[in-house]
Amino acid sequence: MAKKLRKAVFPVGGLGTRFLPATKVMPKEMLPIVDKPLIQYAYEEAVAAGIEQFIFVTGRNKNVINNHFDHSYELQQILDEKEKQTELELTKEWLPEAGNVAFIRQQEPLGLGHAVWCARNYIDDDEPFAVLLADDIVQSNTPCLKQMANIYNSQGGSIVAVNEVPPHKTNSYGVIVPSGDTTQNIIPMQDMVEKPEPANAPSNLAIIGRYILNGGIFKHLQEGKIGAGGEIQLTDAMAAMAKTDNYYAYKFEGKRYDCGNKLGYLEANLAYALQRSDMYDGVKDIVKSLNI
Repeated sequence: MAKKLRKAVFPVGGLGTRFLPATKVMPKEMLPIVDKPLIQYAYEEAVAAGIEQFIFVTGRNKNVINNHFDHSYELQQILDEKEKQTELELTKEWLPEAGNVAFIRQQEPLGLGHAVWCARNYIDDDEPFAVLLADDIVQSNTPCLKQMANIYNSQGGSIVAVNEVPPHKTNSYGVIVPSGDTTQNIIPMQDMVEKPEPANAPSNLAIIGRYILNGGIFKHLQEGKIGAGGEIQLTDAMAAMAKTDNYYAYKFEGKRYDCGNKLGYLEANLAYALQRSDMYDGVKDIVKSLNI
């Protein structure tokens, strides 16, 4: 029987250079989708999947993320005095319990693999854990990580969420080498390649920012192998483990938005606003008025 999935790692130490100057002093993960920051969407997705402990790997100038996951007593007092209960609940009802959240400083931006490795002392060697990248937001009936957790609970193994991408875009992603039927939603995989050129890509199934991994991956990350882009790539460590461990790709239900780029971020804001009954008509009117 698979060990219970209880912990999640959120790598939030990146510089957010594609959103400058907005991210000069504000973390990219705090950019809002409508009225909620990206990192809160990722956190709430983890909660829905049964995660109990939350590990944030941060960097310099990221203290606003720490503060977002803490009480704001002055604000809460003012809202309470003004009897703004709805607003008061939005500031605190979703917060993690004391002692269930940890913040680790990455210190150097050496890549996603290095960021995950920074959480090694909080996760046992044989313990499963999730990794969520706030850049990727998935609009779905069942939260993406919960879908993956259901699969993990039934069969174990390590699982990565994948999305079909146009063949000419494979050099922007980690791409899987499948060893099973790619028409199915759960695909056994034998290898992964980080950012392959289209001519050399083994498939067009790209890994997005949702993972369920085993703590054994830390011994591979410990080697500090430099991969694509001159960084320590999580994909390289997963590829090494896939030679001996069971790895699966999961084609999730839902629509993924890449909020790491401006167009994807704008698209996500529109999509989520249109889901809101209090905004739907207004957003439609705005789009019509643009005469697109």
